[in-house]
Amino acid sequence: MNSLLILTMCYIATQARQNVLFLVADDMRPQLGAYDGPDFPNPVHPVMHTPNIDALANTSLLLKKAFVQQALCNPSRSSLLTSRRPDTTHVYDLKHYFRKVGGNFTTIPQYFKENGYMTVGMGKIFHPGEAASGRDDPISWSVPYFHAKDDSYSKKGYSWLAIPRSDYVKEPLQDMVLADNAVKVLREVAPAAKRGEQPFFVAVGFHKPHLPFIFRGEFLDLYPLEDIQLPDNEYAPVNMPSVAWFPFDNLRNYKDIAKVNASGDINTTFPTNIVKDLRRAYYSAVSYTDSLVGQVIQELNNLGLANTTIVSFWGDHGWELGEHGEWCKETNFENAVHAPMMIQIPGVTDRGIITEQMTEFVDLFPTLVEAAGLSPLPPCPEDSSNTILCTEGTSLMPLVTNPNITLKEVVFSQYPRKLGDQSVMGYTLRTQHYRYTEWAAFTKAPIYKPDWSRLYGMELYNHTGDPEENYNHAYDDSYATLRTMLSSLLRKGWRNS
Repeated sequence: MNSLLILTMCYIATQARQNVLFLVADDMRPQLGAYDGPDFPNPVHPVMHTPNIDALANTSLLLKKAFVQQALCNPSRSSLLTSRRPDTTHVYDLKHYFRKVGGNFTTIPQYFKENGYMTVGMGKIFHPGEAASGRDDPISWSVPYFHAKDDSYSKKGYSWLAIPRSDYVKEPLQDMVLADNAVKVLREVAPAAKRGEQPFFVAVGFHKPHLPFIFRGEFLDLYPLEDIQLPDNEYAPVNMPSVAWFPFDNLRNYKDIAKVNASGDINTTFPTNIVKDLRRAYYSAVSYTDSLVGQVIQELNNLGLANTTIVSFWGDHGWELGEHGEWCKETNFENAVHAPMMIQIPGVTDRGIITEQMTEFVDLFPTLVEAAGLSPLPPCPEDSSNTILCTEGTSLMPLVTNPNITLKEVVFSQYPRKLGDQSVMGYTLRTQHYRYTEWAAFTKAPIYKPDWSRLYGMELYNHTGDPEENYNHAYDDSYATLRTMLSSLLRKGWRNS
């Protein structure tokens, strides 16, 4: 028997009550040193300064090709936290709560709570607010939820700000307060966990690098302006259907950006100085977030909990930084649906395990459950609206013993559009070599189904020769056979692929 498999089995048998530290970043694409190489979002970038997340990656199962189910905060988080896809949660926007429109589904923290864990949440885990999560899904937590107050910097209306030390010492940034609270909570839950009385599940959701890009000023120094380059593809993909485009109006509404009167139309973008400033600010916000992740993990080590705590880190979706002339998320392009994910399992992933296999965010729930030695989740039936606990994902634990094993040939994402009165859903699949998308007419409640006979566009990108998705081959005769095959896979869906 494989020696690592034996180690894993022994670990699960003897360490079934591992704690969990659940770390989340908002709008973080894989702009991390650990992803440098072919899996990086764009070939044009400075050296990234993310030492803390990179160190975590070095002792984790690093999922180089993890894809979200929808590139928007609430749908992505609802999907990951319930291990169900958007067409099951029925959450496609920032205004709906899965328990009201999808079903009374068990979440990751709720499941750990039901299995005897102290579950503590803070920051942005669920999308906040009454409409999106009933104010952070109270049933998931053992104690009242914690939110750091909005700082005054984000209320100024600018797309980015570098806050000098003299200011943030007097008024800490929101995520600084959040990191300090995480340290405080770890100190509170540590004694019972170390005595074996009650394990903990502590979830920390950082708000950055989400817009506005606000960070401690010293991080701007890591990225001199002369090192910042423009994307090498500031144009929409050739033959892209217009339905695929997002006009990034939320970014265009900030005071400093509104001054340039950018239209958000296809094949337009911002002036060069604005593009470079935004890219530089995003990099700085990523490095700032990395420092906070490091602060929390260091406290875990200081408390002597590192050897008994599973640590997961993920970003809720990717982000466009001017590639294709696009900004923000809300598309099906690679940069929007590709996001970082890693899982550190003490005694199992200590030497680091890197996989290039295709994985999805719905896979995290069953993976954490298996890593912690809890009862595995059953697969969801086709209609799981009345099934409280199940998964539409796959445990990734087999990748621990063999990172080259293929668990999935295909992974799926989607994004909705509105064309006049017509609802459209862009369904996209990714293989190791291709991305294929169909934009189909879509009927919401109570059907939640696409009409494949009415298409508003198709996209086919060949990642072997075009990893930046610059040329849409969906209408090329030479790709007709491949398109037919990928279309069949897409329409069969995740269950039958």
